Amino acid sequence: MTWAFLLTSFVIVATPGTGALFTLAAGLARRGRAGVLAAFACTLGIVPHLLAAVTGLAALLHASGVAFNVVKYAGVGYLLYLAWTTWRDTGALAVDASDSAARSWRSVVVSGVTVNLLNPKLTIFFVAFLPQFVPAGSTGSVVPMLALSGVFMAMTFVVFAVYGVLVGLRRVFAATFVGLGARLAVESR
Repeated sequence: MTWAFLLTSFVIVATPGTGALFTLAAGLARRGRAGVLAAFACTLGIVPHLLAAVTGLAALLHASGVAFNVVKYAGVGYLLYLAWTTWRDTGALAVDASDSAARSWRSVVVSGVTVNLLNPKLTIFFVAFLPQFVPAGSTGSVVPMLALSGVFMAMTFVVFAVYGVLVGLRRVFAATFVGLGARLAVESR
């Protein structure tokens, strides 16, 4: 494992995409615990991409424009569905007092896994990016791929969980604004 892999993975994970945005929405709608649960669900949504890369299915998606577009448009459709149900205030991102807590948490997990499952960019990431960091000439690439993927998934969970918790902690932001205001008030020319 190299610093280049860690740094590049961190940049990829920390740059907000659909999974990060879903985690932020869950944290805003249901507070920090839901943000952490959404981060876990999005991380679980990476597993099928990992398995596809290890088994070679990802190479098919990379090579076939039709297969890539099918997955891409399924993802677009699901995100549009989430947008519509959120707009109507009855979907996975809505807070509904009549929903049972178990159903609410289950919907966060299902939606989080589905958001990343239908993200074809993750498959391309696993095909194009990870193999570059597998040592050339190694007898097997499965173990290094699994190790690198595990690090990427752990990094995804931690970054997304931080996003989900911080966005759910509105008081932290309020306190930050108070602190910045106080600093500004005592600042001299």
